[in-house]
Amino acid sequence: MTNSRASFNRDIFFFYEKTTGVAHFHVESGPDGRFPVDQAAGLLAMHCMVRGQSPNDYIVMVQAAQKTLEGLTEKADKLLQSGKSVRSQVSLTRREEEVLSGLMNSLANKEIASNLNLSERTVKFHVSSLLAKFRVRGRMELVREASRQTAGAMRMPMPVAPREARAFGPVGKDYPPARPQVAVVPLAKRQMMA
Repeated sequence: MTNSRASFNRDIFFFYEKTTGVAHFHVESGPDGRFPVDQAAGLLAMHCMVRGQSPNDYIVMVQAAQKTLEGLTEKADKLLQSGKSVRSQVSLTRREEEVLSGLMNSLANKEIASNLNLSERTVKFHVSSLLAKFRVRGRMELVREASRQTAGAMRMPMPVAPREARAFGPVGKDYPPARPQVAVVPLAKRQMMA
């Protein structure tokens, strides 16, 4: 019987936590190519004891043979390119695109309104319209869904001044003259001023 894993000297068994997907440790197969049950069981028990988990909280994965993965990255690249070439199903007005661009730059409604010379109420209206068009409930969902659907389809982004420039207006030079300082003089209980 021939070994189907001839392309690898040794298989590596990775132990991943099911809930988080984090790899915690790995075990290499023995010289005979078999899974080292005793060694893996000892490491798994130790990790479970330290983390307060059960062995059922882990999953074991093995690296696939290179022959099995032939053409995978090429096909994935082609599918990715075709997915990016598909335009968004949602049609947006120019103003909605500008407001969406501001949202994607993490700007507040007030900042978007200032950049587009609109009222804050108008920006709120456009944000509500975008939420309805993308069928989402919040701004974060909207940004995520819009970036997924409009990858490369949006026009040029809205110009945005850095936060420091937006936070402060021009400094005026018309200061009122300084007032002379007035001192407070304590008066005795019965002393009256004439």
